[in-house]
Amino acid sequence: MGESAISIKGLKKDYNAGAGEVHALRGIDMEIACGEFVCIAGKSGSGKSTLLNLVAGLESPTDGSINVLGQRIDRMSEIERIRFRRSHIGFVFQSYRLLPQYTAIENVALPLMLRGVEKRERERRALEALDMVGIAKCARQRPAQMSGGEQQRAGIARSIITSPAIVMADEPTGNLDTATGEMVLTLFQKLFRQNGTTLMIVSHDDDMPRHVDRTIRLSDGALIGEGINA
Repeated sequence: MGESAISIKGLKKDYNAGAGEVHALRGIDMEIACGEFVCIAGKSGSGKSTLLNLVAGLESPTDGSINVLGQRIDRMSEIERIRFRRSHIGFVFQSYRLLPQYTAIENVALPLMLRGVEKRERERRALEALDMVGIAKCARQRPAQMSGGEQQRAGIARSIITSPAIVMADEPTGNLDTATGEMVLTLFQKLFRQNGTTLMIVSHDDDMPRHVDRTIRLSDGALIGEGINA
């Protein structure tokens, strides 16, 4: 394995539930190389999304270390984690997470707006990103006017507009039919491989291993196996 984009050691996450403590992650060790495509697989409740949230700095671990691009994000303050995410990580969500009152081009440009990029420049780059995912025609449409596949493509365009080193995708095909889901995964290959982007996908889709380099399987918060995909 080459240089690590993500290195996790002894990662634990506990939640206080009504009946007691829930052990969402139970001492996970994991390495993901720069430019690698990895699927985190498992049934609902296995700890997949918790793992992604911790690596993204959206939550803090109970114990263990999380090193992302050479930075110990588990030691960062909340403000530092926000800045780190905005600079280095892109996200693709199952539910698209497009703001309904904004057009596609405005949604895609949001990460640049948060960085203080001037409006004309961010719209130029957003249109370029929409063109890369094949939906430049939808630039002035709002989410309600777009199909599920078009909305997910807009979400992908938003994830790449800052040229992140890592993209994290949480069930990116979960709301799509089989053909559209396949199209989205093919788009991942096209966009991220050529840029050397590291891709971490959380999924229960049995077809996902065909599109990634390696599959890591979780069950009840523990790593139960992994395999390199041909």
